[in-house]
Amino acid sequence: MKEDILFIMGGIPVSLGVTFSALIIGFVLALFMVVGLIYKEKKNPLAYLIKALVVFLTGTPLFIQIFLVYYAPKQFAFLRGTYFDDAWFCAVFALSLNSAAYTVQLFHGAIVNIAPGLWQATAALGLKRFQVLKMMLSLALRRALPSYSNEVVLLSKGSALVSTITIMDIMGRTMEVTGRTYDYLTFYAVAGAIYLVINGLLIIGAKFVERKLMAFEAV
Repeated sequence: MKEDILFIMGGIPVSLGVTFSALIIGFVLALFMVVGLIYKEKKNPLAYLIKALVVFLTGTPLFIQIFLVYYAPKQFAFLRGTYFDDAWFCAVFALSLNSAAYTVQLFHGAIVNIAPGLWQATAALGLKRFQVLKMMLSLALRRALPSYSNEVVLLSKGSALVSTITIMDIMGRTMEVTGRTYDYLTFYAVAGAIYLVINGLLIIGAKFVERKLMAFEAV
């Protein structure tokens, strides 16, 4: 049993690698997406495209999104032999898009709720568009951090689904062990405990960062 538990724990780096890769890429994608939503130009097709993508990604199960990214490209000859043949790439790609969809909602909501007086102040100072955007994004990101920490934990738990496309993460290794030993209770409990510890540490880390970045609110 000890060897099996150690085998399952060997999937921790894989789970963390997938999770943090998706978080970083999703965060960057969300920044670009929120910029596309902020600039409300007349008949801006980019804003409509972003909204449609967000609706799809937040309205469908992550499980289906992972399967679409991994299996659907194999139906097209021009996509065979590309990165979409790699399970790791597909896992990170699907999780990144899903994370970006939820994150852009948080960031956009934080920007929309910024007091109108701040926008008026930037206009009165004659700041350029890029300077205003940089200032407002910085403020919005710090205020969205408490909600974003929840997204980090949700993505960490959602990463267990990548085991369905041959990724040998914590869940993938657990499924292999239970398929060999038929001891589902013990080893799924072990996997659950590992995820509990990981997510607990993520929450503690997020709260620490939140206190540091939100210190300006107490001034």
